[in-house]
Parts: sequence; structure tokens; C-alpha cells
Amino acid sequence: MSVPTNDLLYSIGICVSAAALLALIGWRLRQPLILAYLVTGVVIGPNIGLGLVTDQASIATVAEIGLILLLFIIGLEIDLKKLATAGPAVLVTGALQVPICIALGLGFFYLLGERVTSGNYSLIYLAACMSLSSTLVVVKLLYDKFELDTLPGRITLGVLVIQDLWAVAMIAVQPNIESPNLLPLAFSLWKGALLVVGGLALSKYVLPYLFRAVAKAPELVLVSALAWCFFLAGVASYIGLSREMGALIAGISLSTFPYNLDVMAKAVSIRDFFVTLFFVALGMQITVPSLHVVLIALAASAFVMVSRLSIVPILYWLRLGLRTSLLPAINLAQVSEFSIVIASLGLARHPPQIPSEVLTIVIITFALTSVVSTYMINSSHRVQRVLGGLLRALRIKDLDSAETEQERSETRHETFVFLGFFRDASSILHEFEHDGEPLQVKEFLSKILVVDFNPKVMRELRQRGISSIYGDVAHADTLRHIGMQDAELVVSSITDDILRGTSNLRLLRNIRATCPKAKVMLTTEHIAQALSFYEAGADFVYLPRLHSAPEIARILKQGLAEGFDKARAAEIERLTARHEVLA
Repeated sequence: MSVPTNDLLYSIGICVSAAALLALIGWRLRQPLILAYLVTGVVIGPNIGLGLVTDQASIATVAEIGLILLLFIIGLEIDLKKLATAGPAVLVTGALQVPICIALGLGFFYLLGERVTSGNYSLIYLAACMSLSSTLVVVKLLYDKFELDTLPGRITLGVLVIQDLWAVAMIAVQPNIESPNLLPLAFSLWKGALLVVGGLALSKYVLPYLFRAVAKAPELVLVSALAWCFFLAGVASYIGLSREMGALIAGISLSTFPYNLDVMAKAVSIRDFFVTLFFVALGMQITVPSLHVVLIALAASAFVMVSRLSIVPILYWLRLGLRTSLLPAINLAQVSEFSIVIASLGLARHPPQIPSEVLTIVIITFALTSVVSTYMINSSHRVQRVLGGLLRALRIKDLDSAETEQERSETRHETFVFLGFFRDASSILHEFEHDGEPLQVKEFLSKILVVDFNPKVMRELRQRGISSIYGDVAHADTLRHIGMQDAELVVSSITDDILRGTSNLRLLRNIRATCPKAKVMLTTEHIAQALSFYEAGADFVYLPRLHSAPEIARILKQGLAEGFDKARAAEIERLTARHEVLA
């Protein structure tokens, strides 16, 4: 008995099986899973591939559910409170990056022959889609590199969050983009604002009571959250907006709830299943591209990577230095999965606002930039050094040139040097600042020198009267030029997992060559590596988990015997009074 290729269960089975196989291959090759899903659609679809699934409409509804859930989860991850408290680097860069890239894109694609005509808005769609970067690709790669919590990583993540808000505005404008009259556009934005305000009001005054009522049954929390998601999606559709926008607003309105992490954890698996089908279905829509489409996609890929450099002057103007200005630009040099969503929504409208070739261009550009970006982010520090060298050759000054030649030639008297400054160093410095009489503390702190390339750390240290130099500890020349020849103690409090361009063992060798009489402390999380550091000549090796374990063990035993009330109150008081450089 033959199985009809338009049967829904058959289609889903083929899509999921093929996606699992190709995703495994993509994972082995360290490529984004979304790329594997798109390739799956091409391979099994009717246009280019084997034709295993011929009726694309059979999974269209299921794929749309995936899109709604994807935007709902993205909304849950957008914390408006954190965004409101972000520094100017994130807010200014995020606010300007998308408009600047859209403006550049309009000019670029106009030169390539794209125009806005009646019923065809390819120029606007291409410019808008190329302005967004991939949250999924960037966050995954930065997480694997332990760089999400660095200053460039936080700026990158903040810009991605603001890009999502720009994407919300794009989706809100889509229904009326075909009308040149500003009144329908304003009306569409008004309806979007009304949906946002209404959703946030309900989430503040109604939903807390609902979730408190169902919180005792954990499975009902997820069901209630999904009900809220599809309710707002339905309301959005009813008032003439996209269902996807309603789902995104539903997620944002729940993002500050104490239940949002639980909802995300449980909804992710459901989302992943439906999102897989969504991207596979998108891949099925790809037709055999003409040479013209391929050339535009190649040009668009180059444009995306170059256009992201537009944020470098913004961050440089905010006095964050060349390194911190360049790394976010490198991290953001790809097209977003959100761009595919926006283009697919434009194609799905009746009548379509763009030809199918535009969606194909966006998908091919996404694929190309995701692959290239994977290697660029993994080698971002080498790329940054090359670009930084070119900028210096153009006489663009970095923060390390803020000191005058006279200041550089003065004899330094620092005897205690921190190479790199992260959280452990911040906590150690706080102990120094509160250990002893004020005059003794001031004298001791005057002997400390910090070498790091985080501009915010430098500013905070200088406000506290502590010497700091902007420099990359990975370079042996940095150690020779900072005047640490007479240092008595040099500390590297950063593990090899976080250090970039060097290692603790290499630092030890460079320190010994620069100041052979200095005592050296290195840091690691691994006992075997600590022993190898001792063999190489380290005077002391700091293992954070081992050196904190005795104190934690004491607290646990005491808490088991006496309860944690006293320890909890004392800890809250201690943390409240603690004002570190990196809190």
C-alpha cells in the first residue's frame, strides 16, 4: 500500500527524519542548525530536491505554529527592565545601528537595480532584512567561547535585543507598507501600540492572579502561558496585525514574571519541534536560483559584513577603544533568522509584497553569512587585531595612546600587577581596599597596577585612585612597555577558558622574561593544570573552587545544624555593603 506524499503525518515524518540527519552533520561541522533545516527543505522539497514532500501546504499550518512559538520564546527572553538600565553603549548603538544599516542598504540595493514599484517592495525588504543579525548564531558561539559576559559580549547581546524590538516595529508596519499614505501606517503603528499597552496592562493587573492560582500545578503554568500566547496572536490577527507580532508581545509581557524561566524551559522543546518544520518548509520554497539572484545574494553577504562596521564609530565616540568597538561589529556580521521571518511574511501576504526571489536572496544570504560568521566569531580576536592595525595605520588613536610620552617615560613604582581584571580580581581588590588602617590601605593600593582592555574597568579603577593601563596582556610587548620590570608580584586571576590569544603558561614565560625577580600567581580550574604550572615555576596557583570549598563546607554544616537564617541575613548585609569594580 503506497503512502500519499501529501499525507500530513507522512510529510512531518519525512521532514523531521531528514532534518535530524542533516542537523547531525551540520553539528559535526559546527554550522548553525537552522542552516541544516533549510538545506533539508531544499533536499526533500519539490523545487530542487528529491520531491519526497510535494504538498507544501500540508505542513504550512504546523510551520506557522512554530513561527508563533519562536517569537513567543524570543519575547520571553527580552527583559525590558534590564534593557532600560543598560548603559549608553548598548542603548545608543542599538538605537542607531538598524536605521543606519537600513539607510546604507537602500542605497546599496538601489545601485544593484532594486526599486519600489506598485506591489513590489523588494528594495525596502532587502534593506530591512539585511539590518538584523542572528541571535541564535551569535549567542551560541559567544556562549561556547565564554564571551557572553565580557564587555563586547554584553554590548553585542544588548544590540541583538534592541534589534528584536526594531523587528517588532517592522512587523507592525508590514500590513500597510503598500500604502504611501502616512495615515494607514500611523494607524497600523497605533494598533500595534494599543496591543502592546493592552498586553502589558493585562500582564500587570490580571495575569499575576491567574498564574498564582495555577502555580501549584506546574503543568498548568505552561498551558496558561501558551493560552496567553495564542490569545494575543488571535487578537493581533483580528485587528489587522500579524499573529506573529501578537506572540512576540505575549512573550515580552511575561518576560518579567517569576515564571518566565519555567515557561521557557518547558516550551523550548515544543518550540524546537515546530521551528524545525518552519525552517524546513522555508527551504522547500527555495527555487533554483538564477545567476542574478546568486550574484545579489553574494553582494548582499559582503554588504552585511561591511555595514556592521557602522557601529564602530558610535562605540569609539563613546570612548570604548578600538577593541571593544570592533568585536561587536564582527559578532553581528550575519543575517538574522528574523529576517527570513519578515521576508516570508511579506511573501505570504495577499497580494504578495515581494517576489519569491527576494525570500531566496534572504535565505541564501543568511546561509552564507552564518557559515562565514561562525569562523569569524571563533577567530574574532585575530580579525580584530588585523582591523585594529589598519585603523592605527590610518592614525586613529586607541585608548592606550591617552597617556603622553612623558607619562610613559616616568618611572613607575607599582610593585603589584594584575594582568587582566575580571570578577576574581575585582573581589581580591575589594578585600585590599578594606583590610587595614586607611593610610596603610592607601599606600598599598598606590603600589597596584592593573593591565586590561575593558574601558569601563579602567575608568572605575582610576576613580578609586588605582593605576591602570589599557593593553592586551596576550602581547609580550605590552608587558615590556608598561614599566613592570621592578614588580614584586604579578597576578593572573583569569583562567585559560576565558583568556584570549594567550594562556597562563605563556604569561608565566613572558613575566619571567620581563621581570625575573617577581613572584607569580596563576589561575586554573583544573588540578592537573595547577600541578603543571607549579612545575613550570609558578609561585602559587589559585583554584577558585578549591579555595572556596572549605568556607562553603563550613557554612553547609552550620546551616544543617542551626539553619540558614543567621548566615542568610549576614550574607545579605555583606553583599549590600560590597561595592566592587565588577559587581
